[in-house]
Amino acid sequence: MEAIRLLQPRQFALEEIPEPSSPDAGMALIRVRRMGICGSDYSGYLGKMPFFSYPRIPGHELGVEVLATGPGVTHVAPGDHCAVEPYLNCGHCHACQRGRGNCCENLQVMGVHTDGGLRPRLIVPAHKLHPGAGLSLEQLALVETLAIGCHAVDRAAARTDDFVLIVGAGPIGLAVLEFVKIAGLRHAMLDVREDRLRFARESMGAMNTVLAAGEPADEQALRQLTGGPLPTVVFDATGHPAAMRRSLDLVGFTGKLVYVGIVPDAISVPDPLFHRREMTLLATRNALPADFPRIIDWIRGGRINTSPWVSHRVAFTGLIEAFDKLSRPETGVIKAMVDLDGIG
Repeated sequence: MEAIRLLQPRQFALEEIPEPSSPDAGMALIRVRRMGICGSDYSGYLGKMPFFSYPRIPGHELGVEVLATGPGVTHVAPGDHCAVEPYLNCGHCHACQRGRGNCCENLQVMGVHTDGGLRPRLIVPAHKLHPGAGLSLEQLALVETLAIGCHAVDRAAARTDDFVLIVGAGPIGLAVLEFVKIAGLRHAMLDVREDRLRFARESMGAMNTVLAAGEPADEQALRQLTGGPLPTVVFDATGHPAAMRRSLDLVGFTGKLVYVGIVPDAISVPDPLFHRREMTLLATRNALPADFPRIIDWIRGGRINTSPWVSHRVAFTGLIEAFDKLSRPETGVIKAMVDLDGIG
């Protein structure tokens, strides 16, 4: 069968790879039907993802069909459509024992550390499959992206009197926005691009948006929105070192900064500012198992509207040619979805 492999930054290859074997106990054979292209896929392509290893078959935002199951698998059956939780954790390390397999010490994320979904069929642990009856394959492929935002908002543990700022109106920032809205929190989004902010307002229901203008204009604009103080919860979803450093300046006294984006660079912290405001600095990585069925239920019940999300669609056979263009900001991609139907 055919697979697309990223050999090194900016170099894809179409390869013939062996068919997977029959699934062992606790495993499932799946057919990949849809794959969302994630920011980490673009970062891996550009050589900017610190956890990415080469060569690698990318792809971890997957809408799949179950083809066969091994002994002992009862919660999914052949024909089921599922979302995939792509975080392959060991189950034994300190983090896993604390229920935090999302940051397992031996974590293998599909499409990043181990081969992912840009191939028709593969074997996965069955407990990483989340059935999604009633959802489309595209909706199921969006669940993992949404789970990143869900976990980030849970990490922040915001209070009802917090004002939330989301820095970066790309897909991860929009995923954070979904759950900030569900929590009913006052919020604003800040970005350098008016087109992204317009989309956040008009299509995603952002309460307020601020076009980044630099110091001190950003602080002044935010103080006008809050009535005086700076935001008490800031999510940085930019994946840009300078912006991540700048986000520290936007956190109010006693506030929290949650880094959602990942970069290979060191981010410096101005210690007098950090101490004076008694900030809390948090990282958020991946998502937890319980996030997936919760999001599936919220999509099914209409609490999350996925209709604005997919801005571009591409067939597996045209992906290599299209990928470089999709990776450019000026293309205006919110979420590109790969159709793997029809390949052998």
